[in-house]
Amino acid sequence: MAGEAVSQAVAEQEVPTPSTSCTVAGRTQRLRDLATTDRQLTLDERWELACSVGIECIQPDELKNLLDKKPNPVAYDGFEPSGRMHIAQGVMKALNVNKLTRCGVVFKFWVADIFAQMNNKLGGDIEKIRTTGQYFVEIWKAIGMEGIGEKVLFLNASEEIAKHAREYNDIMMDVMESFTQDRILRCTQIMGRSETDELSPAQIIYPCMQCADIFFLKADICQLGLDQRKVNVLAREYCTKIKRKLKPVILSHEMLPGLLEGQEKMSKSDPNSAIFMEDSAADVERKISNAFCPERTIEGNPCIKYITLIILPWSGVFTVSPADGTSRKYSDAAELERDYTDGTLSPSDLKPALAAALNAILQPVRDHFENNAEAKQLLHDVRSFKITR
Repeated sequence: MAGEAVSQAVAEQEVPTPSTSCTVAGRTQRLRDLATTDRQLTLDERWELACSVGIECIQPDELKNLLDKKPNPVAYDGFEPSGRMHIAQGVMKALNVNKLTRCGVVFKFWVADIFAQMNNKLGGDIEKIRTTGQYFVEIWKAIGMEGIGEKVLFLNASEEIAKHAREYNDIMMDVMESFTQDRILRCTQIMGRSETDELSPAQIIYPCMQCADIFFLKADICQLGLDQRKVNVLAREYCTKIKRKLKPVILSHEMLPGLLEGQEKMSKSDPNSAIFMEDSAADVERKISNAFCPERTIEGNPCIKYITLIILPWSGVFTVSPADGTSRKYSDAAELERDYTDGTLSPSDLKPALAAALNAILQPVRDHFENNAEAKQLLHDVRSFKITR
């Protein structure tokens, strides 16, 4: 048992290599050029672009080998349809998916309806959960996620598991038999729980199912948020246990912080902590006006993160018009951060420009949900659902 504990600890601490920061001078524009060019990318360019999706990659050399040897590797992300979609799920996810499909990757979205039911989201009401899943897909279509239906596939977990029950259950049972209960409980963070919480049996097997998903979907790349890291490492550890040579690459994207002070991530239960994809222009302006934005400070500043992780990668430029009547255009995160740190830009300069840039990105989504009758009804239904934990 002692030897097993040591090997598990080593696996959980597998050393990641951080992706090169987008705040390196000139890198923001270079990555955007790679993501939008019509020419065929070289292997090194595809590797660079794919690595830029994550704040860490386990392991970069495995990712490069995968891109070299397999023309269309499979990446996956799973999401619980559990309420309105915030901007990280909408814009950041579309950015990441578009980058990866540009590299030849096929992206599988696991619409985790049965997982949301197990985790008591939306009161465990499966019909409300499925309606919310349809709303998510409508948003990604409206915001400009590329390749839907070809390079980007949406698979409903409940349907796929029902169709392939024996295959799925065999994988899940093998995962369950490969680990101790304590090891699995250390993964409960992935569903917003703690290992000290009072958990239902369904919530205890949830991490085993999420681990099984990776192999059931034949995923080569786990492209989820950093908050899902523990179960992705569990999948690599499982490969070691079953002596499988090729392990899934973990490409974890950075978590967009909440807008209020001290919020490491956004919360759907606190509407002031996040920008939602169909927020009105007035909502966006109010939330950004009230957002935490300490002067001359980059660390822990959500407004700066919104610009570097959303505005610059999406729009390519961030325009600020200070009160002195000048106008400054930033296409590079490093330059923006330098000017903010030395006081050239103030919070009062930054916030109106950020709100305007966000509203420009979100307007096509608003238009879609206003003008498309089916989408409009979906939004009405989702807004009426009570968020539960």
